[in-house]
Amino acid sequence: MVVGAVECRGFRNLVEARTEIGASVVVVHGPNGAGKTNLLEAIYFGLTGRSFRTGNDRDLIRYGEDGARVELDLTGGGSLLAALDRSGERRHLLSGRALLGDPGDRPLVSVFHPDRLQLVKGAPAHRRAHLDRLCGAIWPARADLRRRFGRTLAQRNALVARVRAGLGSAESLPSWDDRLAAEAAPLMAARAEAVEALISPFAGLAEKLGLPAAEISYRPRAATGGEELAAELARRRDQDLGRAYTSYGPQLDEVELRLGGRQLRRFASQGQQRLALLALLFAERAAMLEAGRAAPLMLLDDVMSELDAAHRELLVSLLEGDGQSVISATEAAHVPSAAALRIQVKDGALSAVPALRAA
Repeated sequence: MVVGAVECRGFRNLVEARTEIGASVVVVHGPNGAGKTNLLEAIYFGLTGRSFRTGNDRDLIRYGEDGARVELDLTGGGSLLAALDRSGERRHLLSGRALLGDPGDRPLVSVFHPDRLQLVKGAPAHRRAHLDRLCGAIWPARADLRRRFGRTLAQRNALVARVRAGLGSAESLPSWDDRLAAEAAPLMAARAEAVEALISPFAGLAEKLGLPAAEISYRPRAATGGEELAAELARRRDQDLGRAYTSYGPQLDEVELRLGGRQLRRFASQGQQRLALLALLFAERAAMLEAGRAAPLMLLDDVMSELDAAHRELLVSLLEGDGQSVISATEAAHVPSAAALRIQVKDGALSAVPALRAA
């Protein structure tokens, strides 16, 4: 399933018009500030109901408009509608049916954007959250593991804080230790399995992109067995009461990216971090395909600007295999694909242009 067309109203600077994008590779090109990234963001908003650029919904609404909406036509039937207004009201509908967080029949989506470098160089929390979303994408039955663990952790933390403040009894903490350990064990097992599926494709893709000896590994900060984790929580109970929060468990795990044995987030250049992010996203795509899942829609913003000709061709060859991708570039020739659908952006207006001739 791919996105066949996109229609925007009141969304940033994009002109209100329907644009056909039903191709495996779509190249969106135009000068800086024309609206290329806005189109990618609109597609993402239509698929997920949120932005990959901002946490402030009102930023998506064009100045002078009361609201913004994006409608996506899906090949094979169905449509997605995402809308919001300045009052904060939101809608996200799949063929007229309200979506409540379950991906359902929506295409999965993966994004490369300069701001997403935080996934490589930011705090471990970014990588944990991303890995947990990947677990849910590969194994939908595990999509709820993060939420369930987080809810139990919040309840234990609340009890610890009440006990520390003299407002509650510590007698119920052992049962909460057992509950937290029971929720933690399957979450950690899913994380370990997902990273194991990424190790080989990440190393191979990174090497092709010019990052030899790149590695990804899962670094749990707690025992992976439920009984051992519960026992350690009991041992640290006094320490937790002194700090008023739970100091042990998978909420402290790390997903480590290394290059030549050194941490990418600390020692790699920004160019190397960009390539590592690209390799990670394509490794995730490979893992999903290996698990029998559909390839995610790839939204690649300004991905070609720092790649040489050989690596641009490599990237296109990867994209032309499975799924759908939408790539932004300042120059159409930056994406060397004779089969790509090319859309020019000028002052928010979108228009299809002839494909490049094969060399």
